[in-house]
Amino acid sequence: MKIYLIRHGIAESRNIEENDPERILTSKGITRVQKVTQKLSTLKIKFDVIISSPYTRAKETAIILQQGKLTSQIIEHSALKPEGNILEWINWLQNSDYKDSNSIALVGHQPDLTNWTELLIWGEIQGKLILKKAGIIGLDLLDLSNPIGTSELFLLAGPKWITN
Repeated sequence: MKIYLIRHGIAESRNIEENDPERILTSKGITRVQKVTQKLSTLKIKFDVIISSPYTRAKETAIILQQGKLTSQIIEHSALKPEGNILEWINWLQNSDYKDSNSIALVGHQPDLTNWTELLIWGEIQGKLILKKAGIIGLDLLDLSNPIGTSELFLLAGPKWITN
């Protein structure tokens, strides 16, 4: 199974009075995600499902990907919230209707997406990978019954590299 970990686009700045889960994408963030979506479409990359953090900026990113016809389905999952639990998500995936999917996208937050990537590849968080907003990581989950430390990285790209 291929999974694509996609960081949400550029969002409004944090404001002490503002509720972080409700921060929305900026116009630059929307444009950048649209460009990434166009490139993925050109490369004929599609997802059986997009699983999104329930935070507004991630949901908006997932919707833009869906509007670009990269998927017909979006599901929210609490494990993709900041500081989400990868084991919760793996357990859900192993028991879901999507366990036999070819390609899944996860839309979430940093540093969680790179931490999850490092766990899936190396079996431990090393703090070496960085993912820019609207960037994408591609992994092959070679053994869904035991994906930690057994997955392979095939893509790590920032949005500028993707869209050039």
